[in-house]
Amino acid sequence: MQPFALKDCALIAIATGRKAQNLKELRNHLLTVERGSLYYHFWGGLLRPGFEEREYGNDLAEWVRHSIHDTRLAERLALVDPSKFHDLEDMRQELIDVVEERLDEIEVLSWAPVDRQFQFIRSQTVVFDTRRSVQNPEQLAAIIPSLSASSVFFHFIDARQRLTDSEDDFRFWLSSWGDHYGALRERLSAIDPYFISLNELRDQVSAIFGDYFGGTG
Repeated sequence: MQPFALKDCALIAIATGRKAQNLKELRNHLLTVERGSLYYHFWGGLLRPGFEEREYGNDLAEWVRHSIHDTRLAERLALVDPSKFHDLEDMRQELIDVVEERLDEIEVLSWAPVDRQFQFIRSQTVVFDTRRSVQNPEQLAAIIPSLSASSVFFHFIDARQRLTDSEDDFRFWLSSWGDHYGALRERLSAIDPYFISLNELRDQVSAIFGDYFGGTG
């Protein structure tokens, strides 16, 4: 079997020049904005440093709530879970549907102040080789608790954009042993990484590996 190479990563934010000041402008940009921008505004918040806990999990919902003060739409956007979409294009259509539904409901278009426009950012993932690897799943179980949050992001979240069937790197590697680790892969597949922090995600993954190899494995 090939060893599991541990990687780390960072998301570089790149301005697209696109800005929205009201819902119509937001909808129009969502129609054509780069896929990397959708990725950044839904997943990038997990890697951005911040001292305040965000009210919503994605940037669109935060902007709608705090810049144009539409709580109803913010709550609808907050329910869009990117981990449920195998393709970002499917998520794009869901976002457009949600915004258009709200546009049909309102009679007066709310505008954000000029200094609170929504600025579309796209991301570029930079990958770092940690020069660490493990030979078998038991060794991986031992090392997961010490992984950095950004390494967990790369292997469990970013991987879903790189691999087929929206798998994470851990499940993909475990599949090298055929069905032997099927139960472990199934338990990992039940984790929804969107509504928890990266530290919580690492704890959940670590607990599943630990329980599997320390108990039921």
